[in-house]
Amino acid sequence: MTVKKPAELAKKFGESAKDTGSAEVQIAVLSSRIANVTEHLKKAKFDVSSRRGLSRMVSTRRSLLDWLKRKDASRYDAIVKALELRR
Repeated sequence: MTVKKPAELAKKFGESAKDTGSAEVQIAVLSSRIANVTEHLKKAKFDVSSRRGLSRMVSTRRSLLDWLKRKDASRYDAIVKALELRR
């Protein structure tokens, strides 16, 4: 992932272009990284360290989504719909 990608996601999902700390932006960045690692793992089936990193990213994203659902269900619904997650 390039440096520009998180900034683009922050602009799209955050309050401002520099808002990288909000849950929506973190979830969007993690989703982008998860997609990249998933594509990598389709080619490199035996890359165990990347598989472990993928599991950790999925777990972190799930924790953020659970937190957001508890705090503000409307923001949760919006991010799940925008990212087309299967939750």
